Amino acid sequence: MKKLYALIIAISISSLSFAQLTVRNNAYIFVSDEVVFVNDNVNLQEADSKVYLRNEAQLIQGTGTTGNSGIGELSIYQTGTANEYAYNYWCSPVGINSATAGNDNARVNLIDEATNIVTVADPTGLISSSDAGFTTNYEGTSSPLVISERWLYSYVTGNQYSDWVILDPTSTILPGLGFTMKGIGATGGQLYDFRGKPNNGTITNNIAADQFTLIGNPYPSALDALLFIHDTDNTNVDTDAALLPATTGALYYWEQQPTDHFTSNYIGGYASYTISAGGVETFAPAVFSTFDDFGNTVPLPPPGATGSKIARRYIPVGQGFMVEGAPTTPGGSQVFVKNTHRVFEKESAGNSYFFRMAEADTNDVLDDEIEYNDMGLNIVPGDFKRFRINVSFDYSYTRQLVHNFHNSATDGFDYGLEAPVSNDNPTTDASWVLDDKPYVIQAHKFEIEKRIPLVVNLIEQQSIEFSIFDVQNFETSQPIYLYDIENDLYINLKEQNYSISLQAGNYSNRFEITFEGGDTLSTPEIAEEDFDVFQNTKSSELVILNPNRIDIKTVSIYDVSGKRVMNTNEVGNQNDYRFTTKSLSSGVYIASITVANNQVISKKVIIQN
Repeated sequence: MKKLYALIIAISISSLSFAQLTVRNNAYIFVSDEVVFVNDNVNLQEADSKVYLRNEAQLIQGTGTTGNSGIGELSIYQTGTANEYAYNYWCSPVGINSATAGNDNARVNLIDEATNIVTVADPTGLISSSDAGFTTNYEGTSSPLVISERWLYSYVTGNQYSDWVILDPTSTILPGLGFTMKGIGATGGQLYDFRGKPNNGTITNNIAADQFTLIGNPYPSALDALLFIHDTDNTNVDTDAALLPATTGALYYWEQQPTDHFTSNYIGGYASYTISAGGVETFAPAVFSTFDDFGNTVPLPPPGATGSKIARRYIPVGQGFMVEGAPTTPGGSQVFVKNTHRVFEKESAGNSYFFRMAEADTNDVLDDEIEYNDMGLNIVPGDFKRFRINVSFDYSYTRQLVHNFHNSATDGFDYGLEAPVSNDNPTTDASWVLDDKPYVIQAHKFEIEKRIPLVVNLIEQQSIEFSIFDVQNFETSQPIYLYDIENDLYINLKEQNYSISLQAGNYSNRFEITFEGGDTLSTPEIAEEDFDVFQNTKSSELVILNPNRIDIKTVSIYDVSGKRVMNTNEVGNQNDYRFTTKSLSSGVYIASITVANNQVISKKVIIQN
C-alpha cells in the first residue's frame, strides 16, 4: 500500500513531460486528477504493463509520429446513463492492445466493469476491474456489469433510419467512429472502464455530402471543438473549384426521453452545437420526436418532450456525436481529429459536458472563465447580437431557433455560425431557411432593413405560439418584429408573444423576422408590478398574485435552458393562483405570464424542494 500511495502523490502534484513513455513488466502508473503529457509514443510493452487514469486524469500526446504500442492497457473511466431504455453515443478512447505501433480498431468488449473492490493487490479498489458480460436479452445488469448487445450500432454514412449498422461485442470499430449502447437497467449513472491501447495522432474518417456519420472524441483526454471544427484540413477541402469545408461545422448530440424498447415509442432528438473561429459558441437544444417502426417521425410527441442539456466547447472522453458532410463536396471527403485538438479539461470544471440523462449528472459547476446568463446560456461578445425564438406547437413541444448577427456573416452559409436542422424530413416543425434547407442556427450581418424568413410546417391544424428570449446586445429601443405577412401584422416579440391557429401546410412565405415595421399589434401597457410570483416552500406551490384581476391566458414555467417544464392555459382573472412545484428540481426558473392580448410578463422565481 505504501508503494501505491507514493505513486499517487508523485504524479498528482505535477504534470509529467516525456519524449516517450514506456511501462514494462508488471509495473504501472497511477494518475489522479492530473494530465500526463507525452511528446511521442506510449509503449505498454507487456500484458501486465498498465496506466490508470482516475478522478478525471487524462493523457495528452504531442507531435511524435512513432505511434503507441504494446499489449498492456491504459484504463480510463467514463459514466453513462444507466437507464435501460436510453441510448448513449460513445467513441472509444482506446483500441485493441497490440504490439504493432499505431492505432487499432476498437470493440465494445474493451469495456470493463470498474469493480472498486479492495483486495491485497489493489488496496484502494481503484485499479481492479472485471470483463463486462453481454446478453442478447433486451436489458443487462449493473453488477455484475452485463451489457445488452441488442442496442449496439454504428452509423458510418447515411441519412436514413435503415443506415444504422448492427454491431456485436467483437465487431471492429474504426478508430474515431462512434457507436451506440443503451444503459443496463438501473438508476443514476453507470461507470464504464475503457481498457486498451490509447488512441494517438491524426485519425481520419470518411464522410459524404449531405450524409451523416457518427464519430466522436477518440482520445483519453478532452477535445477542443473549436480546434477540431476550424482545423484547416477540415475547412479547406479541395473541390477543384474552391477550398470548402468538409462538414457543415455543426456537432449533433443525441438526447432521449426514455420510454421503452419499442421503436414506435422512441422519443429523442439531436441538440446542435457550433463555434465560430473566434470562439463564440452557439447551441440549440434538441426537439424530441416520436418515431414509427420505420424510423419516420410522428408529428406530435408527448408534452414537454424537449431536450435540456447544453453542449460546451470541450468534448469529454468517450463522447460520440454526428457530423454532416457539406453539400459542397459531392465526391466525399474526410474529417480529421488530431493531437493538436486535445486539451486537459475536466467535466467538473463545467465547460465539458457528456450527453447523458440528468439523473447521471454529478456536477453543475460553471467555468469561471466562461460568462453565462441566468439561463445558463453563453454571453456573446459586444460585436455580436443574438436572440432565440421559441415556436411552440399546441403546447406539446417547442422548437428553439437561434440567430446570430455579426459583421463577418453573409447571406450565404457561414461556417461556425450556422447549423442545419439535423433531420429535414417533413414534419411539424419550424426553421430558418437557406437554399431550401432548414436551419436551426442562422447568422446574418445586422441591417435594419433585413427580413429573415421563418418557416413553419404543420402536419395537422393546430395553434402555435412565437416568443423570444436571450436577446443580447440589441438596443433597448430596437424592436424585433415577427411579421405575419397574410394578416399584415407586425408583432414586437420583445413586448409580447404571438399566438395563431393554422391549418395543416407548409408556411414558407408567411412569417418573417424584421427590425422595422408598419402597423403593430397594439396592447395596453401591463407592468411587472401587476403580478407577484413566488414559491410557498411550506406547501411546495408556485403562487401568482393578480391584484388587478388581469385576464391571464397562459402561465408557463421555463428552466434555465429555456425548456418549458409547466404550462397552464385559459387561467382566468382570479386574485391569486397556485400551482404545485413538487415535480420540479431546486433551481432558478422563469415564470412567463401571457395575458389575453398576448402581452407577456416574465419573472424570475427560485424553487426550493
